Amino acid sequence: MKSIFEFAERCLFDADIERKLAFTFQARQLLAENRLSFTAPGEALPIAATVFPAKPELLMPRDMPKRRLDTVEGKAAFFHALAHIEFVAIYLAWDILYRFRGLPDDFYRDWLLIADEEAQHFQLIRNRLRQLGCDYGDLPAHGGLWSHAEDTAEDILARLAIVPRCMEARGLDVTPGMRDKLAAMGDADGVAILERIYTDEIGHVERGSYWFKSLARQRGLQPEQHYKDLILGYYKGKPKGPFNREVRIIAGFSDNELDWLEERAHE
Repeated sequence: MKSIFEFAERCLFDADIERKLAFTFQARQLLAENRLSFTAPGEALPIAATVFPAKPELLMPRDMPKRRLDTVEGKAAFFHALAHIEFVAIYLAWDILYRFRGLPDDFYRDWLLIADEEAQHFQLIRNRLRQLGCDYGDLPAHGGLWSHAEDTAEDILARLAIVPRCMEARGLDVTPGMRDKLAAMGDADGVAILERIYTDEIGHVERGSYWFKSLARQRGLQPEQHYKDLILGYYKGKPKGPFNREVRIIAGFSDNELDWLEERAHE
């Protein structure tokens, strides 16, 4: 049996996009066939050694060119930005699985399923990009996403608080608006892609909430208070609203957490 950690290492430390996707889908298939081991063959390599493709060029968000969504170039830029988010999300799912050892097997199963879904999302968006005469890597992308993984590489609870329960949860707030803009433009294919991503991401954030609360309680911590402490300690700036309360509650947030986030956003 192959180890899930071997697949993770292949995906995190190989820049080739096609191999990364193939390894992810193969690992998911082996999991379905009950042919995947959860025994780690060695120590995790440092997060600084993670390998990314040479393209796209990574810029700070403020340096990203602004384009209108109602042009072909603007729509390509929109889907390229989305492709980059989903591509880095593959890395984020594999890294949380790879880096944090000694957790229940179900934790690793959950994040492999998430890696598989992120890879599917990336493929869907990349196909749409190609229809627009562009491919992933042709345009610049913002380089801030992976820094959250680097910042939380030593603390599983910080990783869960900042990545699924902050960065990914933000997608639950903004995706409906993006979907509606594409619908108003008659882009049925784009709307279908965003609907698929939105539905899956609710589940991803819910798994982040579940494991955050479960592992916090195991450590004798009060989950809601510890979540607030970690956001204050790790998140640069203040949380951005407005918040999609109804869907965030489905994804495992409490009213208390959401009230606090809204207060922070308006400070």
